[in-house]
Amino acid sequence: MPQTVIFDLGGVLIDWDPRHLYRKLIADEAKMEHFLSVICTQEWNEQQDAGRPLSEAVAVLSAQWPEHAPLIAAFYDRWTEMVGGVIEETVAVLDALRQRGTPLYALTNWSAETYPYVEHRYEFLTWFKGIVVSGREKMKKPDPRIFHLLLDRYDLDAADSVFIDDNPANVAAARDVGLHALPFTSAEKLRTDLEGLGLL
Repeated sequence: MPQTVIFDLGGVLIDWDPRHLYRKLIADEAKMEHFLSVICTQEWNEQQDAGRPLSEAVAVLSAQWPEHAPLIAAFYDRWTEMVGGVIEETVAVLDALRQRGTPLYALTNWSAETYPYVEHRYEFLTWFKGIVVSGREKMKKPDPRIFHLLLDRYDLDAADSVFIDDNPANVAAARDVGLHALPFTSAEKLRTDLEGLGLL
């Protein structure tokens, strides 16, 4: 039976969504979705999660789309407005694990430059025995190397560990590394899955 639980952060414990900001900047919903799917894309943002400096990312994209330069700059200038807060129901599951003495870790795709904005903002982040932030390591999920880095750094056994993530590609990669991986869809489903593993 697994003994350790590893959480993703964004989309699982922290509500991060660029729409929280861009709905303030682009009134038309369809135009906003177009902007986020064509210009400030998830793929572009993930390059910063892998360690690219924010200034370089903004400069490159602004040169490509000069007419949208102010909106592109807002992505990181007003990044904190993309954080909607914590996902309370999942934090409650995390707390239940903590109260049972379960060793807790986190593995997150996050820019090294924006992670400090939340690092000391939420008390539950202090419950983790260790947190690996992709931008600091210059690699990101689903690269198997970052899973091995977490396991090696904290002397964890993949077979004894459960990994939770809302991204199917990351879940698949974790399974390939030998972790018990749970796709996150809701706190209720997560609680049921953890009960099935004897962790709750």
